Amino acid sequence: MTTLDWIVLGLFVIGLIGVVFYAIRKKDKDTTDYFLAGRDATWIAIGASIFASNIGSEHLVGLAGAGAESGMAMAHWEMHGWMILMLGWLFVPFYARSKVFTMPEFLERRYNPHARSFLSVISLVSYVLTKVAVTVYAGGVVFKDVFDIEYITFWGYDIDFFWISAVGLVVLTGLYTTFGGMKAVLYTSVLQTPILLIGSVAVLVLGLIKVGGWNEMMEICSANVTVHGDSMTSLIRSPKDPDFPWTGVILGSAIIGFWYWCTDQFIVQRVLSGRNMKQSRRGTIFGAYLKLTPVFIFLIPGMIAYALQQKGLLSLETNDAAFSTMVKELLPMGFTGIVIGGILAALMSSLASLFNSSAMLFTIDFYQKYRPNEKERHYVIVGRIATVVIVLLGIAWIPVMKGLGKVLYEYLQDVQSLLAPGIAAVFLLGVVSKRTTPAAGLWGLLIGFTLGMTRLGLNIFAGGIEETSLIYKIFMVHNWLHYEIYLFFLVIISMVIISYFTKPKDPLIIAGLTLGTASKQQMAEVRASYNYWDIINSVIIIAIILVFYAYFW
Repeated sequence: MTTLDWIVLGLFVIGLIGVVFYAIRKKDKDTTDYFLAGRDATWIAIGASIFASNIGSEHLVGLAGAGAESGMAMAHWEMHGWMILMLGWLFVPFYARSKVFTMPEFLERRYNPHARSFLSVISLVSYVLTKVAVTVYAGGVVFKDVFDIEYITFWGYDIDFFWISAVGLVVLTGLYTTFGGMKAVLYTSVLQTPILLIGSVAVLVLGLIKVGGWNEMMEICSANVTVHGDSMTSLIRSPKDPDFPWTGVILGSAIIGFWYWCTDQFIVQRVLSGRNMKQSRRGTIFGAYLKLTPVFIFLIPGMIAYALQQKGLLSLETNDAAFSTMVKELLPMGFTGIVIGGILAALMSSLASLFNSSAMLFTIDFYQKYRPNEKERHYVIVGRIATVVIVLLGIAWIPVMKGLGKVLYEYLQDVQSLLAPGIAAVFLLGVVSKRTTPAAGLWGLLIGFTLGMTRLGLNIFAGGIEETSLIYKIFMVHNWLHYEIYLFFLVIISMVIISYFTKPKDPLIIAGLTLGTASKQQMAEVRASYNYWDIINSVIIIAIILVFYAYFW
């Protein structure tokens, strides 16, 4: 880090502070203001927030590392712009009509209060133990590596820089999320997104120049062939591939993508903040455009790092160090400050979204449910307190994460593949069929979560299970993606059977919440919320994805 880099980074931080103070000055009058920015967000803020919230440690550390290790294998998860379009075109009308604050609240409207409570618990626990934990841990690791600082002496004690960067990241993000609410999350995303893109594109371009161009990188990576005949540049892998068989990855990644982009509070909360249906949908279209970039600004730089290492031009201690090593080794003065600002922006934006979403789930789905008649100002204060508590839990989890972080990170995608099937099936059937009953919705969540967590527990704690045992054949013998697909369809079938034998919800209560139940006025509102601009841009996004698949097939 040169003096110029520190100046650039300082200017970014000053700009961030200015945006936060601007957000804080806009007083939060009620929970709609604090958690949903007064439902007045425009498409630029929504799209930027969707993208910035998504870009976290799994991209800065994991995706670049995956590119260095296995090439294009993980690209399927990053080409989910079409899933964000599904959020905008299919789900936005239902969410907008329901006027809900949270996804569990939508399940209560569609099914029953038990489904709401169960999803709230699942979401809160998974946020704190996976997303918050991994982001904080990776933030400490990345900044320690990029700044190249081992210890800082404070009052005569040598303090590991990991702790300073990790705790500092949590505290700073927690402060502006606590006082600024959703407005701060949205406004800072508008600043953070271009900084992140500019810095990451610089890494991509300079990396390609260093390695000798695109064709040179592709040639080196193509020479790395697996035992099944797939190279690093292959997007579609052999069905015998132990990690990413095409028989599992196409549908498996789509199930995870559907859960994450269309039903997870962490993402959908940005859409719920929209001024109207048009702004929310256009926000998803803008977010889908931005979602096309991570493959190029994170995964391909990982492949470039691999190619540079093969040519002896770069030394990687681990694959996960690919992005941070390229930042240190390749960028000229000034650009390093921009990229570090981008890394800081990504981690802070992802954490801010997590803090705000978690606080909202607690306040709306638990506290307000049991204390329903308090003043709005009271719930805003509770939301701020909940944010502080979640920040403290994030700090308390750092020592555990430091010891077990690599193990937990290794299982992060596995955890998502085990959470996604049940939740995705319940939302999908709940929206496409009015015949799906409340009992089916609750049992779908229970079956999906129980069978998913059973496999996760066996993965972590029962390595000595006999391969000939029945429990191994049921839960362990299948590839993780194949298991996810089987679980998804098992939940679907279970819900269909349960719906056949149980009583459906009153059609008048769920009018407008499922396909085919919207009134003529509601349908007219949907038709008025889009035009040729929205359709053309959606088609362009899908065309880009198809071209990408054709090129890397």
